[in-house]
Amino acid sequence: MFTGLIKEQGKIVKIIKSSHSIKLTIQASKNLLETYKIGDSMAVNGVCLTCVQKSSSQFTVDIMPETYKRTTFKDLKINDAVNLEPAMGHSDRFEGHIVSGHSDGLAQLAARQKDENAILLTFSYPSKFQGEIINQGSITINGISLTVVTCDNNKFTVSLIPHTAKHTNLEKLKIGDSVNIETDILAKYIKAQLKLFGGKFND
Repeated sequence: MFTGLIKEQGKIVKIIKSSHSIKLTIQASKNLLETYKIGDSMAVNGVCLTCVQKSSSQFTVDIMPETYKRTTFKDLKINDAVNLEPAMGHSDRFEGHIVSGHSDGLAQLAARQKDENAILLTFSYPSKFQGEIINQGSITINGISLTVVTCDNNKFTVSLIPHTAKHTNLEKLKIGDSVNIETDILAKYIKAQLKLFGGKFND
């Protein structure tokens, strides 16, 4: 489990692509990797991935076809920055929200606007996520725990404080760029139960 609080940005240093799978090698700080070992989980741009190889300054993960299909990993390039968060320890403080590291799909940046010291980012998203994204609810974007400022049928807006902009890869997003999103886990379960017992939701 994760909280959506990014520890640092890593850098893609090697990509091995098959037709629908990828092996990524990511450079990270020695401090982050000091207790990280083969078999451990790391959220990379919000996606829970397992370490299959590690050195003091790099680690390697495998991305299977299902993850390839649902995420932005197929578009990554060498030197791209990725947001990193190790799995939550049993004694860690819970400061973000419940993040599983299972990406639900993609959203696209539709607009960006300065609001004094903040940056407002507006994303368009598929209609199948309606009911899972609500005003003042939680959303995970590239692994970052954020609060939804506004939401309508196919767009939602979040606000970045300067710290989040500086220490994550959202600051460099361009209009039309895709991001991995994970909607609120409680909203997903409620929606599924309502649908099962007669609620009307889009597939």
